Amino acid sequence: MLQLKRSSIVNEAEAWEAIGVELPKFDFNQIAQNTIEKPQWVHFGAGNIFRGFVANAHQKLLNQGQAETGIIAAKTYDFEMIDRLNKPYDNLTLLVTMKANGSFEKTVINSIVDTIAADFNRKDEFNRLVEIFENPSLQMASFTITEKGYALTDPSGQFIGMIEKDFENGLDHPVHAMSIVTALVYRRYRKGQYPMTFVSMDNCSHNGDKLKAAILTIATEWVMRGHVEGGFLSYLEDENKITFPFTMIDKITPRPSEKVKEALLNQGISGMDIIVTPKNTYTAPFVNAEVSEYLVIEDKFTNGRPALENAGIIFTDRETVNKIETMKVTTCLNPLHTALAVSGCLLGYTLIADEMKDETLRKFVEIIGYDEGLKVVVDPEIISPKAFLDEVLNERFSNPYIPDTPQRIACDTSLKVGIRFGETIKSYVKRDDLNPADLKAIPLTIAMWCRYLLGMDDKGESFTLSPDPQLEVLQAALEGVALGDRTSNIKRILSNQAIFGVDLYEIGLGWKIESMFYEMLAGTGAVRCTLEKYVLGEKVR
Repeated sequence: MLQLKRSSIVNEAEAWEAIGVELPKFDFNQIAQNTIEKPQWVHFGAGNIFRGFVANAHQKLLNQGQAETGIIAAKTYDFEMIDRLNKPYDNLTLLVTMKANGSFEKTVINSIVDTIAADFNRKDEFNRLVEIFENPSLQMASFTITEKGYALTDPSGQFIGMIEKDFENGLDHPVHAMSIVTALVYRRYRKGQYPMTFVSMDNCSHNGDKLKAAILTIATEWVMRGHVEGGFLSYLEDENKITFPFTMIDKITPRPSEKVKEALLNQGISGMDIIVTPKNTYTAPFVNAEVSEYLVIEDKFTNGRPALENAGIIFTDRETVNKIETMKVTTCLNPLHTALAVSGCLLGYTLIADEMKDETLRKFVEIIGYDEGLKVVVDPEIISPKAFLDEVLNERFSNPYIPDTPQRIACDTSLKVGIRFGETIKSYVKRDDLNPADLKAIPLTIAMWCRYLLGMDDKGESFTLSPDPQLEVLQAALEGVALGDRTSNIKRILSNQAIFGVDLYEIGLGWKIESMFYEMLAGTGAVRCTLEKYVLGEKVR
């Protein structure tokens, strides 16, 4: 049996290639030595999308001889992963690209040369990160830590306890990811005020600004408390030294699939067990992913960068990145994902691809995208919104071999609806030729999300809601609501500008959404009937 180890891919290369696995084509030992001497790239997070997309892009450069160093991964959370995943598999990843015809492409990714715990309590490892940040050669630190990784405050706007402690402790015992990064870049400032760039690759709007704001907030608090020099703030705000470019990333890399694990085992690859940590991280030595991938980066680097444009990454200006991100998040992908997520949970689906076989649900998301979204889409010009939407609906969501679930996508919906639907609604309000009251599928999605919050499916059976930081407050507004009801406190949700960016009643949509919500409460099967009424034009049975 083959094992995902460096010794195996070197000594048993023919056996790997015989089962269709593409192996790295560079001298790893030389690249590793170069990385130790002149590190250029540190990445914080290194989850599935990084291992299966960005690290693969860098490997293409290494294979082509267009890069001389690898990537150093830094973990700020769930350090157990280092001992259960990174070290046992020599920081290798087996990328399994799943095509719609059922075939797999398999590639061993070896561009991550080391994984380090960014934990002050692990002195040796933290000191290694300090040395890396003090090295003038370091070009960038990138991040895939989710949008929550940049949050310093709770929903009420108060600093969370962990951050309050970091403010007081300063450089000595940083715990929050942003505090750790701020402590590391302060060492770089003290060493020589060397330039570098911080690149958030997380799937959130204006991600560069979120990263910058978090680091500046911590630095400001540390200056006020005398933990760091005042010049540190000037260094962070000097765009000749430090920059925080915008990015847009898009590739579906769902939780590892049992079917993929079994297929790899049948091909003679052992040790492909799926790992679940006590912190509920799902991972594996392999990453299963779709074919489509997009990474667009604002080309604003102060100390050089990898030539990732030669590996399919797009570099452009900030305005264009923002337009592409807006196109994706507000029109061509994310709103459709959320609609399928909440409807899928209510109708008992466990795979997005299966939902796309449902005539009503497919038409539902087609209306959101083609009929309602494209009217106000921001056209970035370098990517066609219509072509992007076509790919999403006809290839990506419909791929039966991508094990993506509505339950995963339904996580944190309260943080997403304002962007995914609120921006389109506001565009309708601003346009003289459009009326938000004419919208059909978008208000239906919002009504369905409220129906989802009851934790009761269309059969009247309870189900577990996906995690959401505002779940308790949202459910309190709907407490006691049952099938057959025609009254509730749903207005508390629909009028909440913090959620939607607008008061949905003030723009003429609130009562329409309420009506749809109550239609879906008429009894068992009412969710399906309401969908068919508004999507297919059929009368409620």
